[in-house]
Amino acid sequence: MSEALTYWAMFIAIAAVIAVAGPYVSRNGDIIAEKTNLSGGWIGLVLIATVTSLPELVTGVSAVTYWDLPDIAAGDALGSCVFNLAILIVVDFMLRGEPVYSRANRGHIISGGFGIVLIGFVALTIMVDQNGGGLRLGHIGISTPIMLLLYVGAMRTVFVYERDHREQFSEDVARRHPDVTLAMAARRYAAAAAAIAVAGVALPFAGSAIADIMGWNRTFVGTLLIAGATSLPELVVTIAAVRYGALNMAVAGLLGSNLFNMLILAIEDGLYLPGPLLAHVSPAHAVSAISAMIMTGIAIIGLQFGPRSRIFGTVGWASLAIFTVYLFNSYVLYLHGH
Repeated sequence: MSEALTYWAMFIAIAAVIAVAGPYVSRNGDIIAEKTNLSGGWIGLVLIATVTSLPELVTGVSAVTYWDLPDIAAGDALGSCVFNLAILIVVDFMLRGEPVYSRANRGHIISGGFGIVLIGFVALTIMVDQNGGGLRLGHIGISTPIMLLLYVGAMRTVFVYERDHREQFSEDVARRHPDVTLAMAARRYAAAAAAIAVAGVALPFAGSAIADIMGWNRTFVGTLLIAGATSLPELVVTIAAVRYGALNMAVAGLLGSNLFNMLILAIEDGLYLPGPLLAHVSPAHAVSAISAMIMTGIAIIGLQFGPRSRIFGTVGWASLAIFTVYLFNSYVLYLHGH
């Protein structure tokens, strides 16, 4: 029991560091973007999404290079996608009046659509690799360079769209930090990013130890426990963004984080020397990928349809549907992960 308490305390401490440092990274990344005159939507989709995904990157890299835990790495990336989409429920609950899907800009449909393509490609690769039919380039899967091209294509497409519709994202570029200089923001950003990097290295070890002690499968732990911890920056930053009126930045950050998580999988595949990463993970991860695709599809329908009604005055029907898929994904992974 004492050993279990030790690892739980370690996990909670690591999660606390991420929860505290994550908002500093994102807030100062926002300030850096503002001071360098980067556009608002681009802040959410690229800069905020990248820095809030730093825990997933560091955790995944350490999982495949130092701890040899490919299931933890894949579960963290795919589980973070599911968790990020579930954060939309929190955003919807925070807003009064119309649901988030009728308020957010429809341009987010583009990044959501690319998310479905990238995550769907990962699900397909997992199923093909598990049956020994995957192609490889040396020790990496053929899917890795394709995922890199898809990610670059997604960023390029969204950039062109935002450039042509810049006025729709005007809320994101409001001057919110007049008293902070670029140098101050850069120093704070670097310090917080270093704290997250150190915490991220230890996170997969703590999660794996908890899985062994509690008798939980590592697929479940990586997808829910570790993914939940590494997604704390997204949660805290999204809540803060909604509170000061940057709804589109918040939504863009969540969808952009999912795109970046697929880039993380490609990076991890390049660093995992025993062979293609997705050929060495539980096939149950395909369930998380498919769940993330369904949840993204629901969000896209909500953004396009723009429903204005709420269920018992709390959240819209799209959020309820997303929550249902999230619960189903958690249940299947708990039963069938390894």
